[in-house]
Amino acid sequence: MRIVVDLSRCQGYAQCAFLAPDAFRMHGEEALMYHPSPDDAQREQVLRAAAACPLQAIAVDRLEGRDAAVEVSP
Repeated sequence: MRIVVDLSRCQGYAQCAFLAPDAFRMHGEEALMYHPSPDDAQREQVLRAAAACPLQAIAVDRLEGRDAAVEVSP
């Protein structure tokens, strides 16, 4: 799995950091830091976090030939 966050869209609401803290975290009050290739064990949390983003700034790609480039939105 690969995560891509459009940091120009991200406004630091931190919903992703609450729902998938191993993949996303806030640095300071507004800067989002994230793991671009989280472990597959975190898949459900990451998908929920991407769906919860109010600005739809998170895209999740599934690697290994499975469903290429799935963008998750609420």
